[in-house]
Amino acid sequence: MTSPAPAARLSPTAALILLALSVVLGMSPWFSAAAALPQLREGWGLNAFQGSWLTLAVQLGFVLGAVLSAALNLADRAQPRALIAAGALLAAGANAALLLHPGLWGALLARAGVGAALALVYPPALRAMSTYFVRGRGMALGVMVGALTLGSASPHLVNGLGGADWRVVVGVTSALAALGGLLALPVPPGPLATKAPPFRPAQAWRVLTARGPALATLGYLGHMWELYAMWTWFALFFGGVLSGAGQPDALRGAALATFGVVGVGALGCGVGGVLGDRWGRTRLTELSMWLSGGAALLLAGLLLWGNPAPGVVLALSLFWGFWIIADSAQFSTVISEIAPGPYVGTAMTAQLALGFTLTAVTIAVVPPLLPRLGWGGLFALWALGPLLGALAMRALRGTPDAARIAGGRG
Repeated sequence: MTSPAPAARLSPTAALILLALSVVLGMSPWFSAAAALPQLREGWGLNAFQGSWLTLAVQLGFVLGAVLSAALNLADRAQPRALIAAGALLAAGANAALLLHPGLWGALLARAGVGAALALVYPPALRAMSTYFVRGRGMALGVMVGALTLGSASPHLVNGLGGADWRVVVGVTSALAALGGLLALPVPPGPLATKAPPFRPAQAWRVLTARGPALATLGYLGHMWELYAMWTWFALFFGGVLSGAGQPDALRGAALATFGVVGVGALGCGVGGVLGDRWGRTRLTELSMWLSGGAALLLAGLLLWGNPAPGVVLALSLFWGFWIIADSAQFSTVISEIAPGPYVGTAMTAQLALGFTLTAVTIAVVPPLLPRLGWGGLFALWALGPLLGALAMRALRGTPDAARIAGGRG
């Protein structure tokens, strides 16, 4: 940000509403290809490995964009609303490029462009919101991550309602992203915004290697280990459950179920934000990861022991989808409270870059591991991340940084 804002021209509530809507719409291209993957695989003749790269390209593009943004200190040195608007419009254009039938390599390049552009949307939105709130910051950032969750779920709803034409999914999500970018423009820096700091490319590394931020980042990595793998592959998994049970129109049913499982996380983010402010961020994140990892293990056990009914699988998956993301905003909130003030945005962006790098691995290993482990084995593997992440957040509670974390007792 170029200068501190003497007073917010919008109330914190108004800024939160506008930025949340901007993120809901702006992030919608993220899973547009994953939502329509069965149709794309059939129409483009892709195998499972090639299809997975349509999502992996977005993750890797986001990592590249986030690393460059952190190195340039963009989230701290540029106006967040300008970054968000530019990123959302670029993501809309890159997403719409799929409509030109660019071939596999062109599609992968376009999807990587979506991810890189969205690195200008999500981290700056979190940074911008942190300049409006001290009290209730966990709730505010929870709303922002809830908005990301709804944006990620929206392509599955479009797919479920729009039928088998992947062009509908891509076209609608591109238009939504462009609108989301425009909604960020009226939001100025908040009253807690600081003067733009000096350009220091190595600052992100210095911040995250301190003990408190390092433990918070380890907790975040445990959270991310399962999150995007579950979001990416749930539609394929549940489509198989429905087909195995003889359900008609399994493709559409899986799309709508995935919207519910991913979308319910928006409610989880709100609840997690409120509980983080009241109970303490380390306690909330630990609880959320125990419950999320436990749900993954329980579902793994049911699958390994037999063929549970689709209704049972969906009910447990909705519980999993609620808690798998309920803690997400609190990791960024912790960083905003213990990182050096002028470089909070840089630290947030670097933490996100590390997390999304890990997601690329957990997404990529599913096609080769699925024939060997089955879904039950994969779910058990995914549960390891949150269980280890919970231990990292428990350790953070015993550090001097815990006293600087707002919300309950850390």
